[in-house]
Amino acid sequence: MVASKYAKRDLMQSEFTQRAKCLPAHGLGLSVDVYSPDLLSLVQALRDAGLNPGYLEVFKATTSALHWVRRQLPDTKLPYHGEGLWSTQPDFPHSNSGRQGVAEACAQVGALRSAWLNHECATKQMAGYAFGTYLPPLYTELSARMTAENLLYLQGRVDEQARHEGIDPALVLLEMPPLTYFGCGGFGIPAFFRAVTARTACGLVLDIGHLWTVYRYTGAWQRQQLENFAADFLDAFPMERVIEIHVAGLAEFASPPDCRVEADGSSLPYWIDAHGAPIPEVLFDLLAQVLAHPRLTSLKGVALEVDTKPIAMIVEEFRQFRMRFETRVNELQQSCPAAPAPAIDRSAESAEIGQVLTSDERNALQRQYGTYVQFVTTQDPQSMSGDLSLLGGSPENLDRYRESYLPHELLHWGGDLQDMFPKTCRALGEAHLPLERFVPFWFSRPRREQEDYDFFLLKIDRFVEFVGQACPSASALVVSEAEELRAAYRAANEPVGSVEERV
Repeated sequence: MVASKYAKRDLMQSEFTQRAKCLPAHGLGLSVDVYSPDLLSLVQALRDAGLNPGYLEVFKATTSALHWVRRQLPDTKLPYHGEGLWSTQPDFPHSNSGRQGVAEACAQVGALRSAWLNHECATKQMAGYAFGTYLPPLYTELSARMTAENLLYLQGRVDEQARHEGIDPALVLLEMPPLTYFGCGGFGIPAFFRAVTARTACGLVLDIGHLWTVYRYTGAWQRQQLENFAADFLDAFPMERVIEIHVAGLAEFASPPDCRVEADGSSLPYWIDAHGAPIPEVLFDLLAQVLAHPRLTSLKGVALEVDTKPIAMIVEEFRQFRMRFETRVNELQQSCPAAPAPAIDRSAESAEIGQVLTSDERNALQRQYGTYVQFVTTQDPQSMSGDLSLLGGSPENLDRYRESYLPHELLHWGGDLQDMFPKTCRALGEAHLPLERFVPFWFSRPRREQEDYDFFLLKIDRFVEFVGQACPSASALVVSEAEELRAAYRAANEPVGSVEERV
């Protein structure tokens, strides 16, 4: 059994090596949204400043919009940042995420002619419950095995689509997610990614800001200096699988985009991942440490994540980024040049598929995710133990998520309910029904996934349901406002005629 385990790991590493060698060096780039900020305005501002990124990693949009981006930037490397592929979840291959979401992702990879498909190792949907922003997976061995199994499925679908189109297949990358105040599980984060990469040939994305949040919210900052923590973490992490590195801003919750991000010497701020915020200098120092690691042997790109950030700030940060790191990244990439695409030996994948989770294990993990939801939304922290306990850190940090961040997410993030439903909210106020009651309603019971995840539309549907139950006299009002919102949303996301006007 042990020999089989190591043979399987070696087969997966061999397949990864073959795939990684096919990828061209991308250099220093930006991870961007099509609309926020306007992509072509950003590209023009960079060109005006004499700055030409080696690549633009483009976030999910409509497929027609991404075809349009490819036509406008024919000579630019455009890898793809996916969204809505919940590969940490037991039902992924059979869910809308695994069917409709994967099919759409494959089409968008083809539209951009991407070298890779990157996705957070995190989810916004679990056990029938939805969130507005990502939650990390349960950091357990069973969860790692499930994630690896789902990545095999995802890579297989990507390969199938590439064969159909006669193009080189994109490599699936899994990004280490941030901790927004807490994490759960009895497995260390480096061990989790070691377990995933032992079972699949995926690449990894190491996000420097996400690494800082692990330092902050596992309590490591109280025991070690950041440099020492990072050294230990990187030595345990599968650095040889890192294809891309991300760097984004950090800021305290609800801080404005132009906020100052400073830490005093005695404690650390409650920073969380914030793409619109400035990048603190500590992250560039941490990046320098990562780029010096001896097992960073497969790196193809380093990108600043800049969606939602002002263009002037992006230009200045990219200038400083390039001045400091361009030489080092070029040295790393010149040491492992791209090779012609070889035929991939699928025997490794076949061997792993024979070791899928049992139905009992799958059901157990599904129950654990249901418990996880209840733990982070309603339950006392003492209600979880062992593999489902807090991943270090403190119960107070979980309280911060549950009592402050999560209500703000449901009431304000992705559309403020007061702005979306002004007449209905006035009616609720007159009936002395506080909007805060919407939060426990949202998590009152699981609801089966009906279609591709869209938090804005989901929020509309749930609020209509909430008002219908809590204030029946306002039912007609909320339905009317909901229809107006859906119509406006459809008009803003028309895939054909207005793309060029909007981009």
